[in-house]
Amino acid sequence: MRSFLEPSGFISGFPLADPIIGLVITIAIFWIVWDSAKTIFTRLLDGVDPEIPKEIFHAAHHVSDLRKVTGVKVRWLGHRLHAEVNITVDASLSVEQGHAIAIEVRHELLHHLRYLSDATIHVDPLTASGPEYHHIEEHSHDGLPTHSH
Repeated sequence: MRSFLEPSGFISGFPLADPIIGLVITIAIFWIVWDSAKTIFTRLLDGVDPEIPKEIFHAAHHVSDLRKVTGVKVRWLGHRLHAEVNITVDASLSVEQGHAIAIEVRHELLHHLRYLSDATIHVDPLTASGPEYHHIEEHSHDGLPTHSH
């Protein structure tokens, strides 16, 4: 009787078993390497899982006085994530009240997303909310060429 260790085949009478099993193992190794390479390359480019901004939107909306979230940016800083979140509050609130809402949003984010290291919260009034209110028109000053921000 032959042993499975003999060079004639893994299973007695089936000499193609060794190459087939070797091919399956090779495919599994390539699959793992490909998946790991995609993850590493994405991290090198500061890529973030698309579900994370959705989680941030969801967590921020746990704050009662928040009107809406108008923007979320997330990036890697070392092994942790940092978020920049634009929120909208009622225009009638004081600066102090708007700041308190921003602190509560940050608190919610840090509790709901354990992998988040920090969050910067920008507060806009409901009357001037969104990216169009942050654009600075083309201008010139201090001898610099005409530019915009």
